Order: sequence, then C-alpha cells, then structure tokens
Amino acid sequence: MSTPLVVAATAVAVALAVLGGLSTALRRRIGSAHTTGVVLLEALLVAQAVVAVVALAGGERPAELATFLAYLVSVVLLPVAGLLWARTEPTRWAGTVVGVAALAVAVMLWRLLDLWEVTGG
Repeated sequence: MSTPLVVAATAVAVALAVLGGLSTALRRRIGSAHTTGVVLLEALLVAQAVVAVVALAGGERPAELATFLAYLVSVVLLPVAGLLWARTEPTRWAGTVVGVAALAVAVMLWRLLDLWEVTGG
C-alpha cells in the first residue's frame, strides 16, 4: 500500500464529495465535472490496487488477508457503482449519491492502509 496514493485519492474523494453536496444544494444534476472526478478517483484507486497486488505477489501478507482483499475490491468498485447509480437518478439527488460514494471511499482507503500497516505489511 502506498500512503501518498491514499492521501491523493482521499483528497480527490473529499473534493468530489464537496462537489456532489454543492450540486445537491444548488439543485443541479451531475455533470462532466462529477464524471471527471470519478474517473480521476478511479485511476488512483486502480493504481493503489496494482501496488497492493504487486506487494501481495511479492510475499507481503496482512494478517487479515480476506478482509483486506474485500476492502480492496470494494473500494475500486464503489465509485463506479456510485456514478452509475447517480446517472440513473434524474433529480438533484444524484450529486448526493456521488458524494456519499466518495466519502465511503475515503474512509475505506484509510481502513485499508490500517489493515496493511498494523500487520507489518
């Protein structure tokens, strides 16, 4: 796991959550800025997943491997699921869907890092 990638992805996720909240407050639908934010976040998450898989392939193992892998797969899928759900939501609440997904990603990333570091990975 890469702490700089976690920090960068968290910053993007928080910015995306603010953007989602702002669009909800202004009664706006999601737009290209939301999509771009999700794509950027997803790129960072995929990079983090690659780093984790390479480390796992290199022999490093967190003590709670199943939990770590479940978080890793979920955190990569969550922004995509949030964006797909938001795009089917024709009201202003689509921004809230994107924002909640982004906040969940931010929390899950730090939990992933915790699982990795506490076990000496």
